[in-house]
Amino acid sequence: MRSRGSEHEAFSAGSTPLVHAAARRASLPRLGLSGRVFLLTVALVGLCEILIYVPTVANYRVMWLSDRIAAAYVAALVVDASPGQTAPNDFIDRLLTGVGASAVIVSGETRKVIARETPPDTVSHVVDLQSNGWTHSIAGAWSTLFQPAQGPIRVIGKRRDGFAPVEIILDETPLRRAMVKFCLRLLGTSMIVAAVVAGLVFLVLQRVIVRPVRLLVSNITAFAGDPEATNRVIVPSGRNDEVGDAEVALAQMEMALAEELRAKRHLADLGLSVSKINHEMRNLLTTAQLLGDRLEGVTDPVVQRVAPRLVATLGRAIRFCEETLAYGRATERHPQKRTFLLAPLLADQADLSGRGPNCPVVFREICAPDITVHADPEQLSRALANLVRNAVEAMQAEPSSTPLVTLEAGRTGDRVTILVTDNGPGLPARAREHLFAPFKGSTRPGGTGLGLSIAAELIALNGGIISLDHTQSSVQFRITLPAGKQS
Repeated sequence: MRSRGSEHEAFSAGSTPLVHAAARRASLPRLGLSGRVFLLTVALVGLCEILIYVPTVANYRVMWLSDRIAAAYVAALVVDASPGQTAPNDFIDRLLTGVGASAVIVSGETRKVIARETPPDTVSHVVDLQSNGWTHSIAGAWSTLFQPAQGPIRVIGKRRDGFAPVEIILDETPLRRAMVKFCLRLLGTSMIVAAVVAGLVFLVLQRVIVRPVRLLVSNITAFAGDPEATNRVIVPSGRNDEVGDAEVALAQMEMALAEELRAKRHLADLGLSVSKINHEMRNLLTTAQLLGDRLEGVTDPVVQRVAPRLVATLGRAIRFCEETLAYGRATERHPQKRTFLLAPLLADQADLSGRGPNCPVVFREICAPDITVHADPEQLSRALANLVRNAVEAMQAEPSSTPLVTLEAGRTGDRVTILVTDNGPGLPARAREHLFAPFKGSTRPGGTGLGLSIAAELIALNGGIISLDHTQSSVQFRITLPAGKQS
């Protein structure tokens, strides 16, 4: 049996890539989940601020120019209301100063210009508020801030019912100065709002996502330190979301893993004990075999019939113990298959069933004398003996009126079917669920549940299949094996 030290060395050798990967991760700069969530939150909030900031600045430019157009309408009305529709120069200066333009042009039935000097024929560029979409507004705001005009600009106002269209000519410098101040104020306000929103979002994500994930990671780390301890299994918080589902799944996995590791540790301890027991059993069986050899000289017919079988059984037991000691576990040898008659092997099962002289169990064999099977006769005999012995023990524990074990064989094509049937109490539901699983399929007090597991392994080694047929009360196992070639 492999020692735990060798198993640990093998595990360490197999986990070398994981150790190297962990070392590489430790050498790299670590940015935890909290840091990543914070950076992601800042990036998303910053993107939202940009999407809001740019249109807001563009809208401020449009509103600033619209206010100048509104003041130009008032100035035009004032000039129209003046006697003779003329105004002194100082009055016109005050009106233009209020408007913030160098000239106001009213395009009605007659073109009217309010200015101290003749307006220039050419301007740097024209801003038409009548057809100024959001893309033009953003482009105009960008141009005002980063590519200011070298001369005056012309602004065409929106049409108003009952009023003639108004245009103004002004210097772009005051507009640019006002936009810079507005951008700085808006930037400061946006930074404060972004910081508050980012902080709130970060705190929410920290509590809703990051903290539960940290708890999951810490639980996994603690559980890995002692995976057999059930007190380290995570207790689900009861959350009704994906994190809650992960907690439930992790708890189920850890519980199943802890139980599986405890079972494997028990099996490892059991294997170590079995190897010691096998060493002593081999010595005892060798002595029993020597005593059995002496029985061959006894003239009693019963002894003459039983002695060869006893010696053969002891020989198989000795070889099985030797194989167990040699390989460190109960590994079945590779089957030595050959073609042989099945009927004599079925007839021997009554003597191999372990029934006592007063046992009322009756055996019946139904098999044509020419049916052959291609398998290892010793392994097939052991598999059938396990099935028959289980049936006899079950019927002795709960005897029926006429306890009967039937061994029936038939051939179909290139397959041979063997039915092992008893009319005992049947199998309970718990035994059917773990029928061929070692240490789980037994319902008899003192039973280990290894008989059916060994039988299934032996049948599979010989290329066969074993299954349980559905019956009302009795138990019937069906074995199919390759048939021997007919001569």
